[in-house]
Amino acid sequence: MTFEIFQFDPRIMAGIRAMDYSDPTPIQHQAIPPILEGRDVMGLAQTGTGKTAAFVLPILQ
Repeated sequence: MTFEIFQFDPRIMAGIRAMDYSDPTPIQHQAIPPILEGRDVMGLAQTGTGKTAAFVLPILQ
């Protein structure tokens, strides 16, 4: 699975590609869809697993 499944704006996808992100991490895969739906999410994951991108990318969308 790639970030394409989230159907982010092309400008956001360009930034994702520029950062060499290819596949979402488990926390991103679980958190991004409900955030895009406007739901509240609380997540817990180790440092370096992409939590910041998991909530920032949908907010930018």
